[in-house]
Amino acid sequence: MRFPSLSLNSRRGFFGDNRVRPKRSTKQVKIMKKQLFKFVGAGALALAFLTANVQAGSGNGTASAIPAYYDHNLFTIHFVEFPPAAEKSLLQHNGSLNFIYQSDPGLPGGQPFISVIDAIPGDGFNPIWEEVQITFTAGHTPRQLFSDNEVAAAVASGEITLVFTGEVYWCPVVGPKPSS
Repeated sequence: MRFPSLSLNSRRGFFGDNRVRPKRSTKQVKIMKKQLFKFVGAGALALAFLTANVQAGSGNGTASAIPAYYDHNLFTIHFVEFPPAAEKSLLQHNGSLNFIYQSDPGLPGGQPFISVIDAIPGDGFNPIWEEVQITFTAGHTPRQLFSDNEVAAAVASGEITLVFTGEVYWCPVVGPKPSS
């Protein structure tokens, strides 16, 4: 019994029949390439996330848990920064980032400014957040803001300015409020 030779250029079927395999259309090739790109991108983001967790030094994530306000309610979120390459890619390709408002200088008396988030699960939530730094303008004493609406009102009144940092974080909401 003789087996058919298999050639990369052969258009014959495996068993030597003369059926011609149809060529894939340009549209099909583009769709497959797009799906492959998405798969590779998702893998890269997963790897970036795992790398960020290792860099954060927390095996269970509790070291990255911080409080954050959403519409005057206090929640607990995980706060893990993506590596720079992942941040750049997310900023370029993810049109649904949420914002986390922070003020690194803090409040009078050395009190921390508790972050403000603009979404929670069920309200346009995406656990990928871009950091926005709040700076209180001259003549305005820093104070705690409790919602994205208060942030918007403070910008409109000239009380604060906002700076988009380009830093991107993975911040899932993990609980109602931090335990004391």
